[in-house]
Amino acid sequence: MGSGARLSGLVALGLALMGRAFAQTPYAGPLFDAHLHYNDEACVHDTPSPGCPHPLTDVLARMQRNGVRAVLANSRPNAGTLALAGAREQTRAAGVTVVPFVRLYRNRADYSGWFADGTIAEMVQTELARGTPAGAYRGLGEFHLYDSANANGPVAKQLMALAEQKDLAILAHVDDVAIDLLMANTPSKGQKQLLIWAHTGISGAPVARVDELFARYPRLMGELSYRPGLTCDGGQLCPEWRALLLKYPERFMIGSDTWVNQRWLYYDELMQSYRAWLGGLPADVARRIAWNNGAQLFGFNQNAPATR
Repeated sequence: MGSGARLSGLVALGLALMGRAFAQTPYAGPLFDAHLHYNDEACVHDTPSPGCPHPLTDVLARMQRNGVRAVLANSRPNAGTLALAGAREQTRAAGVTVVPFVRLYRNRADYSGWFADGTIAEMVQTELARGTPAGAYRGLGEFHLYDSANANGPVAKQLMALAEQKDLAILAHVDDVAIDLLMANTPSKGQKQLLIWAHTGISGAPVARVDELFARYPRLMGELSYRPGLTCDGGQLCPEWRALLLKYPERFMIGSDTWVNQRWLYYDELMQSYRAWLGGLPADVARRIAWNNGAQLFGFNQNAPATR
């Protein structure tokens, strides 16, 4: 190899390595946590410690130091969300906007039968009428369907129709079959309903199936916590997921899913893992998924700076 060719090869290698290093620089902008619970395991707000292992000062500090500027809050029972929404001075000081959702669960027993329980529908109506100190509820959920056929339960059908009529988002932990069934129960057959798919199918729906559903339902969003097969070597996106996020940069969000206290204990690591693979995306795409998509959906400042 001549000296000119050798030099060209070294330059190309250097540029490739620089590109790789740049691609793996963690994303440093604001984060929207689109799947957060402040359940009674984390804090029962009318009891002292140890009934509140994660008081408001603790959870807000975790958000603040990780650059989380907004959270989609839904809690079992709804008292946790109301506590976050009511802590106006504390959330303002932490730079965190609370987007409150009505959760359909008063207790763990409600997980398995909410879709046919008329008292759940009554509770939802009561909560919507009451609202929160941070303003009106913006959505319903998270809810689970362990059998997709229960998407056609009477209360599930009632609440899906109600959500579209009142312009409320849905946060649903369901499989791909249930997405079609739920959307069929809205007046527009899913063409107008905003549905945030928790985990974008924790059961592991193939990427091609996710793509199909995104094409069918223009307001279907994918939340990416716990998603099987999302990341590969080095904590970066697996190739097929990277391709899907690049195809639909306006349709994905990240979330912590703090459903048990261990998730609070590892909140920093969860957010760092998101920043790692977001850093492997083009900067505009990373910003969309990390922040802008959620901010646009719920109508607040898309230009927020990082607080890290």
